[in-house]
Amino acid sequence: MKKIIIAIDGESSSGKSTLAKSLAKQISYKHLNTGSMYRAVTFTALQAGFLFNDKMNTESIIKLTEKLNFEFKLLNQHSNLFVNGVNIEKEIKSPEVSDLVSQVSTIFEVRKKIVKIQRDMGIEKGIVMEGRDIGSVVFPSAELKLFITADINIRAERRYKELKANNQSVTKKSVLENLKKRDFIDKNREHSPLVKVHDAILIDNSHLNISDQISLIINYLKKNL
Repeated sequence: MKKIIIAIDGESSSGKSTLAKSLAKQISYKHLNTGSMYRAVTFTALQAGFLFNDKMNTESIIKLTEKLNFEFKLLNQHSNLFVNGVNIEKEIKSPEVSDLVSQVSTIFEVRKKIVKIQRDMGIEKGIVMEGRDIGSVVFPSAELKLFITADINIRAERRYKELKANNQSVTKKSVLENLKKRDFIDKNREHSPLVKVHDAILIDNSHLNISDQISLIINYLKKNL
């Protein structure tokens, strides 16, 4: 099969990262989690003091983004994000970053910079790219587009277990409220909102395990591509 671009979009904690990683491994493709790039901007902005609760210094964040160099490296069979040579894969998963990343993602100049980087990374194809605007903005001509969703209570439970496993101090209620907030911002932002494009395949994985989802996609690829 010729190399293609597989674009995976979906809501927060819908399991798209797990699916994207597993699918990429199954078909020997590169995997790129674009959401981690916005998390990286959020984390570095927090470190620099440009973000505080719901307030952000937009101009400073834009200038900061211009100075960031993103690189994905495979460590122990997992893709890790390095920014300016430093591995920040663990830091970008903190609840504080999760609370603010959707707001940072609304900044047009930040999105423009990161979208260009993503397009450059996928130019040779053979990549599974996940995010919230991959099929709609980054690669609207991708040969395969998927939109991943799940019941919000199931998504909240998944996210809560993930955070607890990483020794994060959170409550189920706070995780649910965070997801509701992120969903609203992602779907209602002015630039590149989260949408299911008309030619994307919808996968509701509320009651599907990862093997079920992989099987569905592999069968589709065999029949259509």
